[in-house]
Amino acid sequence: MHRRISEYIIESLIRLSGFLVIAFVFLIFLFLLRDSLSLFKEYKIGEFLFGRNWLPISEPPKFGIVPLFLGSIYVTAGAIVICVPVGIAAAMFIAEVAPTFLKNILKSLIEILAAIPSVVLGFIGIVWLSPYLKQTMGLSTGMCGLTGSLLLAFMALPTIISISEDALVGVPRAYKEAAFGLGATRWQALWRIVLPAASPGIIAGVMLGIGRVIGETMVVMMVTGNSPVVPTSILQPLRTLTATIAGEMGETVSGSEHYFALFAVGLVLFIITFIINFIADSCLRRARK
Repeated sequence: MHRRISEYIIESLIRLSGFLVIAFVFLIFLFLLRDSLSLFKEYKIGEFLFGRNWLPISEPPKFGIVPLFLGSIYVTAGAIVICVPVGIAAAMFIAEVAPTFLKNILKSLIEILAAIPSVVLGFIGIVWLSPYLKQTMGLSTGMCGLTGSLLLAFMALPTIISISEDALVGVPRAYKEAAFGLGATRWQALWRIVLPAASPGIIAGVMLGIGRVIGETMVVMMVTGNSPVVPTSILQPLRTLTATIAGEMGETVSGSEHYFALFAVGLVLFIITFIINFIADSCLRRARK
């Protein structure tokens, strides 16, 4: 009887925790939506979503998020191109190729990389990476989207490697043994059997890494140049959604049009990250099945 009561209390607390998390997320969404709608009472939503100018102190002010959205897309796309193949390859090496002693060392190093503060990476980008890219590639400035992409890719690697490695290790050993029994080489078994079987978990890791990249603030604020213009290349200075909120929220007047515009930017960012996390969760559910 006492055991049943204890189990009931624990189950109730777990259920309550789940409902509280959902409630908090919903309340955050309502909070952002409320202040965003205050902007759209006087500013057209079409001009906000499709406007090409972010000029909050002009007369009249302009709050088009196209340059900010494209800045986030450029930086994120550049980071994905770098971190996804490198992360998956590293996960395959750790899970299937590396000897046990090396595997333990590499996993510890990955955990250490995940613990590096973003402001430290931003400082490294300002002091070393940005001048190096400027000199090597002949750029007018090293503070550009490429610098941000390289640092964000470095930040996303631990997430992608850890989750992908867990997915590869979780593939039943019978799959590989069956492949070897049919005459497949080690590489063929890994590429054609293990990797497809672990693909849902790998995709989930990639999506979570992308979510980390899109939501990062400090690095992109420090090294991308913070230029709110429509970028045509990743080698140009640009500004992201997150950097705009962090850089301008402290300078706005509470209750002003600019103030509500930043909340609208936050709502757009919230919706994007929610969609990414939803896709990642769906992939994880599929991987568990």
